[in-house]
Amino acid sequence: MLAVKVPKKEAEKTRRRLLEIGVLAKGYAVKREGEFVLFPVTEEVEGFELVEAEFERVERRPHSYREVVEVPEDVKPLLPSSFDIIGDIAIIELPDELMPYGRTIGEAILRVHRHIKAVFAKGSKVSGEYRVRELVHLAGERRTETLHRENGIRLKLDVARVYFSPRLATERMRIFEKTRPGEAVFDMFAGIGPYAVLLAKKAKLVFACDINPWAVRYLEENIGLNKVSNVVPILGDVRKVAGKVGADRVIMNLPKFADRFLREAMLSVRDGGIIHYYGFGPEEGLYSEHEAKIKSVARELGFKVEFLEERKVRPYAPRQFNIAIDFRVLK
Repeated sequence: MLAVKVPKKEAEKTRRRLLEIGVLAKGYAVKREGEFVLFPVTEEVEGFELVEAEFERVERRPHSYREVVEVPEDVKPLLPSSFDIIGDIAIIELPDELMPYGRTIGEAILRVHRHIKAVFAKGSKVSGEYRVRELVHLAGERRTETLHRENGIRLKLDVARVYFSPRLATERMRIFEKTRPGEAVFDMFAGIGPYAVLLAKKAKLVFACDINPWAVRYLEENIGLNKVSNVVPILGDVRKVAGKVGADRVIMNLPKFADRFLREAMLSVRDGGIIHYYGFGPEEGLYSEHEAKIKSVARELGFKVEFLEERKVRPYAPRQFNIAIDFRVLK
């Protein structure tokens, strides 16, 4: 087979060049001979030493579990194109038609993604006071506790006992970038602390409240894991905490019911402070209903609000989005 022969010190530069001009042969392992490296090529290349050599074939690793999973052809179009990865646990949403093939799908995910050790299917929607869902074990280890890394922090959690969405990592970093040194932050629905622990690296003090005792237990553990001492974990109903803390910035990450807690949020933020409100909205009129509710609660309290930024966070359902509204409260 035709090959380009170059000294080791020029190997990486040569590889990039061969890729750039589209002549590097795919499916073969690069060969090393003493102080030289040989690259298989599909045609002659000017400016390089060309030799004949034999190369070992290498099997291309599949990029998606859908390339290797064995299910009937009629249900293949139903295979989800994505799933959540939390630490070393995968959680996939399967339609009823695919549940009989759950084990096969789980094993395919383990085969393609070597760092994943356990696969679960969503058994129900997020529900209840603690915002958790049922999980159905598909393949791999039968455990639900894991260690997740994002935005430079570590988060220990049990995916069966607490609510956590890895899809909000970018949104959490957005809030971190807006937070100013010296601020006091009130995270009203803190969970295991993905906002609180991250913001503690910049804010002066973070009050982190949650009603789920498991969430607060992991929050306390994550405070230690990340060596932050300025997070105050609070176990209890946020209604009983609101107004007792004074914050420059309030986070309302409870999109399904955040509008029910606007009064508490506005009573907890200082004059001129900012509230990060999350909700769900239809494609037409994403923000209007939420804006009206925010203005109404502000009027009842004798406050004014100034809308700063509105954005889609992520798709939630067909023609539905998880949205964020940042607004300032003027008292």
